[in-house]
Parts: sequence; C-alpha cells; structure tokens
Amino acid sequence: MRLRGRKGIREDIERQKELVVLNAKDYKGKWAELFGNNNPIHAELGMGKGRFISEMSKKYPDINFIGVDMYDELIRKASEKAKIAHEIHTEEESESESVTIPNLKLMLFNIEHIEEAFAEGELERVYLNFSDPWPKKKHARRRLTHPGFVAKYQQILNANGEIHLKTDSQSLFEFSLNSFADMGLRMRNISLNLHAEGFHPDHVMTEYETKFATKGMNIHRCEVVIGQDVLAAHLDQLNKAKAE
Repeated sequence: MRLRGRKGIREDIERQKELVVLNAKDYKGKWAELFGNNNPIHAELGMGKGRFISEMSKKYPDINFIGVDMYDELIRKASEKAKIAHEIHTEEESESESVTIPNLKLMLFNIEHIEEAFAEGELERVYLNFSDPWPKKKHARRRLTHPGFVAKYQQILNANGEIHLKTDSQSLFEFSLNSFADMGLRMRNISLNLHAEGFHPDHVMTEYETKFATKGMNIHRCEVVIGQDVLAAHLDQLNKAKAE
C-alpha cells in the first residue's frame, strides 16, 4: 500500500509535537508518564484516517487512546480528524498547527514491531478495525490476527487486556476465529452481522464501517479475552448464567 500526499507532510506532523509521537520506542514503559496519569490505555493498530480513535477519545475522556499507523499521510489525516472530533480550531485555521488533546496520541510506527513500543502489560485494549485481510495464503503471516501478532498483543496487554476485532472480510474473520481458538483464547460477543438491527447510537464507527454498512455489507465483530482478571470475570459470569 502506497499513499500519495502533498509535499511537506512530514514537516506538518513533526510540528505537532503535542499530538504526534514519532519516536515511540523512547516511550516504551513510559506512556502513562507521557499522558500524565494512570488511566487505562487503548490502542488502535492500523487506525487509517483516524475517525474511530478520535471519536473514542472524545467519548471516553478517562481513557488514554493511541492511534497507530505507519504512513505519514494517515497520521496527518488523523490529526485533522482529531481536531474536528474535539472541535479544536486554531487561530490561523492551519492544518499543521500543534494542538493538545490530553487523552490522545497519534503514533507513527510499524505494527510488526509493536512490542518495541510498549512494555509488558502497558495496554488494556487493542482495537483491530478493518485490517488488511491479506487474502493470499502465502501472506497469512501479515494478517494482524496471525498467532505471531496475537502473541505480541498478549505480551503488551495487562490483566484486564482485550482485543476487539471488526472486519467486513468473512475470510479474515474466519481465519481470526481459528487463530484465537488455536491459541486457547476465549471469545465473546461474536457477531456475523453487527448492524443487523440497525446502527446503535453509542457505537463508534470507522470510515470503512460507515461505508460498508450503509451498502448493506455484513460487519463481523468479536472480543477476545486476554488478561487474567477479565478472563476470571468472564468465566464467573458464564457460571452464574448457567446456574440461573
């Protein structure tokens, strides 16, 4: 995937020091310090244009959010989405003007090395929204739900850690469910058609999700229980349901 953008994109995002993180490895184990609090940290891996992570950061101010992507142009677009979501207008209305959103960071980074950016147990949730399905079998290892990637998520997620997956790709969803099951992971809230009964007003949608769902395409979703504490709570809930 190659993105074409206007000249000066890197200069634009370099000026946004309060919002954009270009040296993620320097903050491994120090993200709470960067945010200035000990609130839970959620990261969207492959955030695209940033609508989801921007809206989530506005909706949940007591959670710290990190949007991760490897393309300068998408980081720039996400910074624009963030300003729109938080209704921030700079004096000169400049796209590249640096702004501060206390609970949001946009991180330029290659997800293949995500364990180099976060310490063990540093995240509470990982979002995988409409990731590249890499449909060819020879590219299976590049899928973000391949066991090689999931093992890295397990490492950086804490005792309440979860993975939330959404995709329009049936083949990727099937691959993902098998991948999670083969690793002995518990799943919950599995849906083969998330918006079958209409759009829930509290549901934050990505750009792709809005586009696909309005066309009547099925959106697949599931939550993967990773951390020991959240797993124990999940099993306790299941046992109570069986007893009733």
